[in-house]
Amino acid sequence: MQSGSKYGLGRTRALLDIFGCPDKKLKIVHIAGSNGKGSIAAYMTYILIASGHRVGTFTSPQVFSYNEKFLYNGKPAPEVTDYYLSEAYSAALGMEDRPTAFEIETAAALAAFCAAGCEYAVWECGLGGKDDATNAVLSKEVAIISSVSLEHTAVLGDTVEQICGHKAGIIKNCPVVISGLQCAEGRKFLSRYTDKFAGDGLKILSHTDDGQFFSYKGSEYFIHLHGDAQCYNAATAADAAKILGIGDCVISAGLVLTKLQGRCQKIKRGDVTYILDGAHNPAAFAPLLDVLARTDGKKSLVFGCLSDKDAHKAASILGPVFDEIFIFSPDSYRAMDLKSIQSAFGGYPVRVCDGATSALSMCTGKTIAVCGSFTILPEALEWIEKRQ
Repeated sequence: MQSGSKYGLGRTRALLDIFGCPDKKLKIVHIAGSNGKGSIAAYMTYILIASGHRVGTFTSPQVFSYNEKFLYNGKPAPEVTDYYLSEAYSAALGMEDRPTAFEIETAAALAAFCAAGCEYAVWECGLGGKDDATNAVLSKEVAIISSVSLEHTAVLGDTVEQICGHKAGIIKNCPVVISGLQCAEGRKFLSRYTDKFAGDGLKILSHTDDGQFFSYKGSEYFIHLHGDAQCYNAATAADAAKILGIGDCVISAGLVLTKLQGRCQKIKRGDVTYILDGAHNPAAFAPLLDVLARTDGKKSLVFGCLSDKDAHKAASILGPVFDEIFIFSPDSYRAMDLKSIQSAFGGYPVRVCDGATSALSMCTGKTIAVCGSFTILPEALEWIEKRQ
């Protein structure tokens, strides 16, 4: 088994064939994009649950626990998944071209979903789309492209158009829904696949502490997730659900059911509000900025990121918003070193910390945002939960 990244569909396809082609027995909703994939996957999952279907959901990366990557009707079932992970790993050991860990997970997820009697698989790309392991499936019901921006440029290309080309690779013999949250370059490239972008014409009606209301195509919806972009993610899922024959009332019920950790997740402790947000590229900070713009009082930032992220751009976006900034290098082999993060925030007064725990203990803001990487959220959540 390879622990790093290799691209191509052959190894995953071989594993799926060994398992008897479980992808042929599932209706697959495939999602690619730079930002919003996980949120759209959650919306699609709960819309399908609300419509009475049994659903398997495969997403990455995990935020708080490994098992959350493999969900059955919105909940982990490790007793099922672990068996198929073991079986896929054993099969991989016998292959001359050894599959990666992600390819093993991909095949195991489909095999487990099929064995559990799922009708649908909500299927999030790991990286890119065209050559991603998840694209080894033979058929799908609908392809969804979320917002596309510069990311993983060493692999996907250094322009939005090149990255869009990878994402659009999941559109194979199926209808497509494309989020309207595209930059001009992305919209121009992706317009070759559709002239209707999900969310166009959407109107945000109001915000509450528990979520927000929006109207779209003559219907009004409520979602619990915060940030204006989440309304567009929900509209994207709604359009895809309509392709699957699901009506407005069920869509509305599914959207209300949807909750997702680590995406502008608010936690109140006394008079302090903590916001846990896994945003890790410049475009992804938009929902957090929306929430902060509606927040009064002193604001604190706790920030750490991985080495392949644009820390300078992140600093230019986040720096002006916060009254105090605490930085650290995440506990990951992929972490950006502390000197580089400090250099990125060079124009702002920052305090250097050795982790999320020490950073949080020094914050004095009434709103404290923890962001920059999903990898820093578990430690932050553990610290916050101890303050109950």
